[in-house]
Amino acid sequence: MSSFDGLLRDLAPQVLAAVVRRHGGFDTCEDAVQEALLAAAVQWPAEGVPDNPKAWLITTASRRRIEMWRSDSARARREETVFARSIPDAEPVSDVDDTLTLHLLCCHPALTEASQVALTLRAVGGLSTAEIARAFLVPESTVAQRISRAKQRIKASGAEFRMPPPDELAGQLATVLHVLYLIFNEGYTASSGESLNRVELSAEAIRLTRQLHALLPGDGEIAGLLALMLLTDARRPARTDPSGALIPLADQDRTLWDPAMLAEGDALISATLRSAPPGPYQLQAAIAAVHDHAARAEDTDWRQILALYDMLTTLAPGPMITLNRIVAVAMIHGPQAGLDALTGAEADPALAGHHRVHAVRAHLLDLLGDHTAARVQYKLAASRTLSKPEQRYLLARAGGAMR
Repeated sequence: MSSFDGLLRDLAPQVLAAVVRRHGGFDTCEDAVQEALLAAAVQWPAEGVPDNPKAWLITTASRRRIEMWRSDSARARREETVFARSIPDAEPVSDVDDTLTLHLLCCHPALTEASQVALTLRAVGGLSTAEIARAFLVPESTVAQRISRAKQRIKASGAEFRMPPPDELAGQLATVLHVLYLIFNEGYTASSGESLNRVELSAEAIRLTRQLHALLPGDGEIAGLLALMLLTDARRPARTDPSGALIPLADQDRTLWDPAMLAEGDALISATLRSAPPGPYQLQAAIAAVHDHAARAEDTDWRQILALYDMLTTLAPGPMITLNRIVAVAMIHGPQAGLDALTGAEADPALAGHHRVHAVRAHLLDLLGDHTAARVQYKLAASRTLSKPEQRYLLARAGGAMR
């Protein structure tokens, strides 16, 4: 990414927020800002960056939006004077940062989860439709339709560009964090395709969460999510071999983990747990920190991890939390205890038939010495994931289970 691209990506949400606040109408403002960003990408490398690039973008986007309104002949005479007067001067530009308000609008409850993710990456992250499509391995037209429908739904819902009252903010902020969590997870372990990682997504999720943390530094769950991302992404250099094959956590060369990210994430979660009530993202970050503190896999404090999963199960139960807790149970009480717990957990429809359930069962059967049954489970797991690196890893384990 060039320095111009980085600057434009950083400014995009601030500019869009300013234009929406000034003129209203998310859909037309978003189109106008995209055109302003395109104009900057063409002009700035040749003419130089303006003294106040944010003001330049706001002015350009505002003029473009007014042109859009003027193109509607029914509105032209009625609106022209009003909107012409609203063109902002290059100076001054408000110091108010409306990025959080923009985040909340992109995660409006009227939108589907897929649309929330796409709109957040487009409007807040500044990614192009093509970049989002490449990241999720879907056609560009699909992403364009999601974004278009999302903007139409926001308009139809009558949503206002404003910070919600305190009693509503917590719930809406939880949705924003969930969307960022989804973006990070898809980047760290892609759900389909040839690559295990989609670095552009995990990096963007970290960047946006940093932005949110800067706006609300006292929020424990935002800090917890950022710490979780840092402590997890720090392991990425050791997760694959030179061929791209998956290396599980227990087998990774921990000297390859990113020490700066580990230190930052550890300091952040340590400070947050001391100052804020524990929440789900903080507990997940604490679990990641326990893993990262172990110099070797065999040094992992599984009892502490199980205690944290017990707390997490109480605060935020979910199928993957259940599955990860079962692994901790097996590490402390033995593989048969894990298998017994796994049998009970499969009553949850969200876990029944999931490829990770088969993978965990295969691993535990392997530990018990039932290699034939383990081989069947590894093959079932491989058949139920769309990730090629996971498929290859599971099939390789199936071969090893035949010993």
